[in-house]
Formats: sequence, structure tokens, C-alpha cells
Amino acid sequence: MTTKFKIERPLIPNDLPQGTFEDVFYDEEPYLSHQLITNTSRENDSIDRLIVSKVLFQKVSLIHSNFNKIDMTDVIFENCDLSNSTFNEGIIHRVTFKNCKLLGVDFSEAHLGNVSFEGCIMNLCNFGLARFKQICFDQSSLRSTSFYDCQFKKVKFEHCNIDEVDFSDTPLNNVDISTCKFERLNVTIKNLSGCVISTEQAIGFAELLGLKVKR
Repeated sequence: MTTKFKIERPLIPNDLPQGTFEDVFYDEEPYLSHQLITNTSRENDSIDRLIVSKVLFQKVSLIHSNFNKIDMTDVIFENCDLSNSTFNEGIIHRVTFKNCKLLGVDFSEAHLGNVSFEGCIMNLCNFGLARFKQICFDQSSLRSTSFYDCQFKKVKFEHCNIDEVDFSDTPLNNVDISTCKFERLNVTIKNLSGCVISTEQAIGFAELLGLKVKR
């Protein structure tokens, strides 16, 4: 049985002043805090070690950008497009992505805690070598996304498309994928121990192990 847990939501004031993403380019140490940023479109930016705290992004496009080693705490992205951007080696804590386009985003080697992805398109994302604690993927598409050699602690996938997802070398103990849709997964058989699946999925995994199942 999976362990039930709650995601800690971002702690953001209700009366955030309107800000602009361009402000970070004028700081010697880029820092963005206590702002509402809306209807902004940028691409091909590159900012190392950006710190973002208590910021609400709405209808913002930041595609093809490099945010290497970003540090985000108490942040919400709503209806944003971050496709083909890089957040590798980032620290991402109490962050919500809601109805966002995250195609091909690189989260490799990131540390994620209390993060939720809700109604997002995240096909071809790379989470290789990332560390997860209290993470929820909810009604999102993760087709061909890589979770290679990750560490999962309290991670759940709810009603997601996980077809062709790569879980190789990632233990799936207590990870519930029973409500998810997929035709094929890349998994390490020994790491399936303790994974929660549906009866229909169990038949598919049995065939993967070479068993003949009478239908």
C-alpha cells in the first residue's frame, strides 16, 4: 500500500505587486522576490544561479532558456510555457506548475521537494539523476520523459500519460502508477518491487517477464 502524503503548497502573499522579469538582468546576484509577473514573453535567456522566492508567474513564456542551478522557493507557474529550458542542478521547493507547457525541459540532477505538476504537458523532459521528495504529477502528459537513476521519496502519478517513460535504475517502491496510461515503459525489473499497479497493468508486466497470461 502506498503512503498517503500531502504536498506543501507555495506560501505566497495575495497582494503581490506587478513586476517584470527583466529586473533580474540588472542585479549582480540575480534575485526575484515578491512579484506578480504576467503576459511576458522571452526566449534564449541565460541566467546562472537565479534565486526566485514568492513569485507568481501567469501566462509567461520563457522558452529555450538556461536557468542552471536555479533556486526556487514558494513559486507558482500558471499557464506558462517553459519548453526546452534548462533547470538542471536546481533546488525547487514548494513550487506548483499548473496548466504549463514543459516540453523537453531539463531538470537533470535537480532537487525537488513539495512540487506539483498539474495538467501539464511535459513530454520528453529529462529528470535524470534528480532527487524527489513529496512530488505529485497530476493529469499530466509525460510521454518519453526520463527518470533515469532518480531517488523517489513520496512520489505519486495520478491519471497521467506515462507511455515510453524511462524509469531505468530508479526504485519504484511505494510509487502508485495504477491510474496512469501507458503501452510501454523502460524499467529495471528488480526496481518494480513495491510499485502499485492496476490489475490490467499487472498482465502487461507479467508478459514483460515472459509469462503467458490466459485472457
